[in-house]
Amino acid sequence: MLGSSSVYRCELLQRLQIPFETASPAIDESALSGEMPEMTALRLAREKAYAVAKLFPDALIIAADQVAALGEMQLGKPLNHENAVRQLRLMRGKEVVFYSALCLFNSRTDHLQARVVPCTVKYRELSDSQIERYLIKEQPYHCAGSAKAEGLGIMLIERITGDDPNALIGLPLIALVEMLMQEGVELF
Repeated sequence: MLGSSSVYRCELLQRLQIPFETASPAIDESALSGEMPEMTALRLAREKAYAVAKLFPDALIIAADQVAALGEMQLGKPLNHENAVRQLRLMRGKEVVFYSALCLFNSRTDHLQARVVPCTVKYRELSDSQIERYLIKEQPYHCAGSAKAEGLGIMLIERITGDDPNALIGLPLIALVEMLMQEGVELF
């Protein structure tokens, strides 16, 4: 069970060629005051897993969340054009760390595995007109950090550093495979 309404996470999970259903967890995704970005992502992924577990008491539940951080500043989903412009202007020429939290919760046994997989992205020096053109074309208003690396957003990026390229899109598949195997799921 994928506890997410994200089409991007759904597409990533399909790569593993395992059967799954989706359920959208209804939780408040706000950061808590003073909470570190990686802790926000981990807390939200856990809350999503537990919310879906209430509906599916005998399932393996995959839940994830992602928070982008520019230094101590958390950058969530911009939700609109103005916020996306603001985010991309802040990030141009800088490194942003995307913290992708992943939880696998066995609602039958109450066993929870959780991990945060960071991915560092160095953005190009972007002009205001480049930012505007990108946002008009792709409209990534529901993506942390205002860019879709799996789409045209890759043009905004100078460098990506991390253990799993899928983590940047929002579902660390390398960690997920390990977690599923620990739960006895035969993947191949």
